[in-house]
This record gives sequence, C-alpha cells and structure tokens, in this order.
Amino acid sequence: MQISAAGSPERRQAGFTLLELLVVLAIVAMVSLGVGFSMRDTSLVQLERDADRLGAMLEAARARSRVTGVPVRWYADAQGFRFEGLAPAELPQAWLDPDTRVAGVPGVTGATDTASLLLGPEPIIGPQAVVLVSSSQSARSVRLATDGLRPFSVQAAQP
Repeated sequence: MQISAAGSPERRQAGFTLLELLVVLAIVAMVSLGVGFSMRDTSLVQLERDADRLGAMLEAARARSRVTGVPVRWYADAQGFRFEGLAPAELPQAWLDPDTRVAGVPGVTGATDTASLLLGPEPIIGPQAVVLVSSSQSARSVRLATDGLRPFSVQAAQP
C-alpha cells in the first residue's frame, strides 16, 4: 500500500469534480445557443436586414436633404425603390433580398398605391411608416417608422 505525503493512504476519486461539471454545462449552453440562432427563420432575418438598411439610407437621404435644402422623396416600386432629389448613384436602389417588397406597391398582392416618404429638407417631418413584406411569405412583415423627430427604426415585426 502506498502512503501519500500527508501520511494518509492515496485513494482514487470516483466521479467528476464540480469544476468539471460546470465546464461541461457551459459548453452545452454555448452549443445550444448557437443551434438556436442558426435555426432562426431566414425570411424574417432577411426582411429585418433590408429594413435596417433602408432605415439607414432614409436617414442619410434626410440628412443630405437638410444640408442641401433640396426636398428628397423616397418612392418604392415593384422593382425596388428610388430617391427623388438625389443623384441616382448616391444611394442604392435595390433590395439586398430580391424577395423583399413594400406593402401597398403595385406588384405586391392586394396593392393599390405607390409608397412614398417625404424626407426633408425641414428638420422635423411628419410621422411616416413603410411596411416591408416577403413576396414568397406574405405573412412576414416588418414596419419601419419615424415620429418625425427620431430616426427611422424597425418598430414591429408580425409573424
């Protein structure tokens, strides 16, 4: 029989230490989180990405309008969108996802009107909103809106 340095017989431990269990639980939690994020609905993610991008472009056009004093209006059509009052090359005129459309625009189911937003040059604009929809999944939509003072932001997403 071997004797340890402290004078007691050496025993082999059975099982895991608390630290080992915590490390394994942390790894399992991270893997679960990664799987959960990867399983998100891609059509909604793409709609949100297009909405965030459009919000940034609307704010850029709004700022440009205030600096130059030239009114800028945003129009959406079945092919994409355009900014009237800015040079065509200043901002993109197409969606990142070709499936993205604006509710109320010809080419979208049930549409009767053309969507447009007035962006300036006044520092305070009226409340405005636009709803983006997925043409392949019409139940998916994202609303981009401003109250006229704050920047455009994604306000609500419907399943």
